[in-house]
Amino acid sequence: MAASAATAASVPAADAPAGAGARTASVPWVAMYHSVDDCRDDPYGVTVTPARLDAQLGWLRRRGLRGVSVAELLAARARGTARGLVGLTFDDGYADFTEHALPLLRRWGCGATLYVLAGRLGGDNAWDELGPRKPLLTADGVRRAAAEGVEIGSHGLTHTDLTRAGDRALRAETAASRNRLTELTGTAVTGFCYPYGRVDARAVDAVRAAGYGYACAVDPGPLTGPYALPRVHIGQRDTAVRLLLKTRLHRLRRRPAAGV
Repeated sequence: MAASAATAASVPAADAPAGAGARTASVPWVAMYHSVDDCRDDPYGVTVTPARLDAQLGWLRRRGLRGVSVAELLAARARGTARGLVGLTFDDGYADFTEHALPLLRRWGCGATLYVLAGRLGGDNAWDELGPRKPLLTADGVRRAAAEGVEIGSHGLTHTDLTRAGDRALRAETAASRNRLTELTGTAVTGFCYPYGRVDARAVDAVRAAGYGYACAVDPGPLTGPYALPRVHIGQRDTAVRLLLKTRLHRLRRRPAAGV
């Protein structure tokens, strides 16, 4: 399910009356994952084992929650029907997504958004100076994920920090990556994810101009809004107690800013 720009821009709360706007509502709860694999050599803390992901998805379902794509979450919020839904996102497009994450998402009846690097398909995580090289999905792998109902979003072309990119690179990382992925999947790409989670007003403007309906960051501060949605990092150490704390702290700390 793809969210339109108008739908994403409204971002009403899951528990607010229909028509309630983002000015008074809390932002959606969106979990941020990366790789699902052996995490013994994981200097950045971005890998969870399949067993840990299985336990985390099970925890969500036992609490009456269901993971969905960000596009589905935003569309449900716009309708006022998002109670019990949380966003699940996987950054970078690691090849282990289809091997390990996808079967677990199916097992627990969850959806997700996969943010891929349109210029590095079939490559590896060359931007990570430390840790092992991990293969990224090929074009066929991305198509397979899309065919399974996973929302495909853009993470740019090459994992470039948009806050440091020149004008030409900024257009390529946003508009060109969207065009490539739309052609690859045959479906309009409406979601963007800022590499490294770094975002400023100029990057937000570029993403909006490229035609995306929403964008995810990590902790965007005063820029929080439909083009800078905050997310909660979920890692290997996140057992039931930590997950509970993260869900509750999110409601207390995350508030949207108008006009973004």
